Amino acid sequence: MKRFSPLVLLMSAITIASFAGGFLTARINGQSFIVHGVTNIEEGQPDGADFSLFWSAWQLVQEKYADAGTLDYQQMVYGSIKGMVESLDDPYTIFLEPQEAKQFLDDISGFFEGVGMEIGMRNDTLTIIAPLEGTPAYLAGLKAGDKIISINEKTAQNMSVEEAVSLIRGQKGTQVKLSIFRDDWKEAKEFELTRDVINIPSVTWNIRRDKVAYIKIHQFSEKSRTQFQQAAKEILASDADRLIIDVRNDPGGFLEVAVDMAGWFVKKDEVVVVEDFGSDENNREYLSKGNAAFADYPVVVLMNKGSASASEILAGALRDQTGAKLIGEQSFGKGSVQELIHLGDGSAVKVTVAKWLTPKGDHITGKGLTPDVQIKDERKNPEETDMQFEKALEIVSQM
Repeated sequence: MKRFSPLVLLMSAITIASFAGGFLTARINGQSFIVHGVTNIEEGQPDGADFSLFWSAWQLVQEKYADAGTLDYQQMVYGSIKGMVESLDDPYTIFLEPQEAKQFLDDISGFFEGVGMEIGMRNDTLTIIAPLEGTPAYLAGLKAGDKIISINEKTAQNMSVEEAVSLIRGQKGTQVKLSIFRDDWKEAKEFELTRDVINIPSVTWNIRRDKVAYIKIHQFSEKSRTQFQQAAKEILASDADRLIIDVRNDPGGFLEVAVDMAGWFVKKDEVVVVEDFGSDENNREYLSKGNAAFADYPVVVLMNKGSASASEILAGALRDQTGAKLIGEQSFGKGSVQELIHLGDGSAVKVTVAKWLTPKGDHITGKGLTPDVQIKDERKNPEETDMQFEKALEIVSQM
């Protein structure tokens, strides 16, 4: 039977009486109590927010919790913030503790230790967005869209992305055990992966003898901008006269980098992407600022279920504004824009600030971009013939 103190049923607004030395003296119904372990009580407090319930709950935990001596006040604050952002029911708006914020920055810098895959939430299920080429996850045969059932025999049900990442990451040479389910499997399969140093390339390219240039974009990081520029200059100086852009298993990155790359194809001052803030008058158009040096080149874009976010922005812009053909599979469908905002102690909030639309006004959230030519990747291992690439090569050669 649950027991409730009469105090719980009769609580009214808390009156802050005084604060000093790391604890708060407050008053409920005329009775004073002390809230330990907190500072800066009123700084940044919004108008209209009734924080009395929060401090009432804090005091109850402080007074009633059986192991009160083990309370970690900083973790209680972090937990409160996480609960606040989780209430938004947006898997892309998250709170990052200082170590998690550092880990996130390491990720986009392209260097960390783990198994090399981007994960996220899809239909409330931990899902592999993209295994990164050449990494333990990729070489083990994991694919975009695979569902994570457990990590080291701990169920992934109700597990946050941040907790999953912390369990999968680890020192080079150590193992992690994943239980994975794929839609065309009858039951989950076990994978034991050995962690390694993951050094993600940003952009790789080659120029073929048949005058077809191939550019593989692995991620949209700051490094990608200069590497793409280098690739573009080499291609323009060659005899290549058509392009294959490959964003398969590219989980995205910086919106501005995608806009910058699009400027090599989309004519100046034409729309690359539109940020939708919820009302037409507040929408922001990102226009091409580039030289459109590839505007007259036949272009196809390779994509799959692991093509997300900035990958979809680039693919959508090239389809809508240049007539580029999309080849492969339906893309992931991450049609929102996040901003990383650092807080005072090194923690951060990654918050969704807008939805984005293709130049022709298409929302892709949850549905992705549909390829002009659909072809699945049936390879059982990376050494087999890449039929998606072969189809892209066939089509671009005929354009």
